[in-house]
Amino acid sequence: MNLFLINIAYASTQPGESIDTFIHKVDTYIVNPLIMLMFAIALVVFLFGIFQFISNAENEEKKTEGKKHMIWGIIGLAIMLGVWTILGIILNTLGINNIVPEKGQVQLSEYSPSYPAVGTQ
Repeated sequence: MNLFLINIAYASTQPGESIDTFIHKVDTYIVNPLIMLMFAIALVVFLFGIFQFISNAENEEKKTEGKKHMIWGIIGLAIMLGVWTILGIILNTLGINNIVPEKGQVQLSEYSPSYPAVGTQ
């Protein structure tokens, strides 16, 4: 037994299913709907702030609360759009063409490591 060799554990998906289709399913059915839900929540908070600001024009306390909702809605939208922008910049800078976040496409190359013979260094 060589203590200096790296042990590698492989995770597998269901038989006959590649990791590429597993990641695509997770992205399609979990990640993308969550992102859309967060965008919708931020937009609803912003629109609620506008409604609260306009409908309570005479009440200064409610107007201030409406302003806060509008600001937090804009901050939420800006953060999510910023993440997509940063992700696009990183992918373009590193020249990664096999990941398309807008479409949920990930093309992974096949991983087949070569092992050194036991006892040789």
